[in-house]
Amino acid sequence: MNSTIRYDDYDVLARIYNEDWVLGLFEETIPVLEKLLLPHLTQGAHILDLCCGTGHLAQQLLKQDYKITGIDGSEQMLLYARENAPEAKLILGDARFFDLAAKFDAVVSTTGSLNYVMNIEELECVFNNVYNALNENGIFLCHFFTEEEFQSNWSGKISGNIKDDYAWSTKNIYNPENKIGQIYLTVFTLLEKSWQRLDKVISEKCYAKEEILSALETAGFSEISSYDAHHDLGISQPPGSNYFICYKRVPI
Repeated sequence: MNSTIRYDDYDVLARIYNEDWVLGLFEETIPVLEKLLLPHLTQGAHILDLCCGTGHLAQQLLKQDYKITGIDGSEQMLLYARENAPEAKLILGDARFFDLAAKFDAVVSTTGSLNYVMNIEELECVFNNVYNALNENGIFLCHFFTEEEFQSNWSGKISGNIKDDYAWSTKNIYNPENKIGQIYLTVFTLLEKSWQRLDKVISEKCYAKEEILSALETAGFSEISSYDAHHDLGISQPPGSNYFICYKRVPI
């Protein structure tokens, strides 16, 4: 299968994610896990953090005595993850193709990481891999940004930060016709007293809620529920921030 994801995209984002984005993201994410997932797990349960990024979620779960394995496709993200969550087992791997021998009690994928999977066939591959990695009665919790979020937050929004040796800016554009959002990223890095500029366009796919539910069912999951964090859970996230939770039930 041809790759539509360039993992060096994540490498470029690693420092930005680690220093500027992640704290706000996980202040929003942890309350969702505490409502939807953690009450259904026993102490010491083994959790796979799929697209674990810089390891901040992994570290929070380690503090609660869960066993954590993280997998991510970016070497630079994992460099930070090894610093932020040194007790987690961390694996460089592709969400679409991973096949781990270990079996997990739960798999989580948060912060819209699976929006980077750019077509429904590859998303189905991800869900199949997750299903195979779970123990019987295992739980899968995944997060997607859907149309409402892309429409409200990707209409030319500009953000950025300036530091002594580093500066970055992003502009987010969403095309509702092909359901693709693009992050136009510019990074300046100070190297040996001169500034180096890097420009990158990073794409995300907006999936309809119905597409995600269908792909989960196709992979074999059952008891699938979806929640809008803002409308259904009362958690401070933008509308269109959707969580899906489902189970691997093996027929008797």
